[in-house]
Amino acid sequence: MRENDAKAFVRVWKVMEMCYKILGEGKLVTQRELFYKLLSDSPKYFSCQRHVNQTIQDVVSLLRCTRQSLGIMASSRGALIGRLVLHEPEEEHIDCSILGPSGHAITGDLNQLSRLNLSSDARYLILVEKDAIFQRLAEDRLYNQLPCILITAKGYPDIATRFILHRLSQTFPNMPIFALVDWNPAGLSILCTYKYGSISMGLESYRYACNVKWLGLRGDDLQLIPQSAFQELKPRDLQIAKSLLSSKFLQDTHRAELTRMVETGTRAEI
Repeated sequence: MRENDAKAFVRVWKVMEMCYKILGEGKLVTQRELFYKLLSDSPKYFSCQRHVNQTIQDVVSLLRCTRQSLGIMASSRGALIGRLVLHEPEEEHIDCSILGPSGHAITGDLNQLSRLNLSSDARYLILVEKDAIFQRLAEDRLYNQLPCILITAKGYPDIATRFILHRLSQTFPNMPIFALVDWNPAGLSILCTYKYGSISMGLESYRYACNVKWLGLRGDDLQLIPQSAFQELKPRDLQIAKSLLSSKFLQDTHRAELTRMVETGTRAEI
């Protein structure tokens, strides 16, 4: 009977109504585009992007469907490069081993990603947390020395990057996946999102989960790097660590590393 609860209830119907229109037109929109449409159509109920994001989650849970089936396209920051050829039916193929250091931009259209034919002679899939490290490895043509595919979401993984990673893992089930992340709570959180999914994604959380292994610095390696490489943990780091430590999915080895970060009060970045 509270006003805020009533508004949240109305938002669900407003979002479904707008998605029905979008699907009827045969279009796709990003969450940001959907927000502007709803802001114009129903400003009383959608004053910020957060309202739209939360309501999309409610609709996905209510209808037990994906965002894509609602006509909502993922916003993607991701890129990939290396020993992979992408081929969409009736389109030219893309050889990802001859691209510049920025790699191939991953589209947010999951339907388009699902249509791709994938071929590769790589032995490894390497997820890279930071775009700067991705570009450094791409510029050095690491994949010519170590047969691999490099992927980055340029930070916290978006749905499109997780989707293409899941497709690659399904297409090449014997290709191990490694995540090169920082020795800090945020890096471990990114690893866990690829491995277990994201709680904030609701029913979609585990849909694109993959068996990802941790590649990079460990607590036992800290004596190998200079003291200047360490930084103090920030309140945000401690908040992420607390959330991860409360998770029942966290492996014992990862829990031990996270505990060590908290006890030392430091983090080390690549």
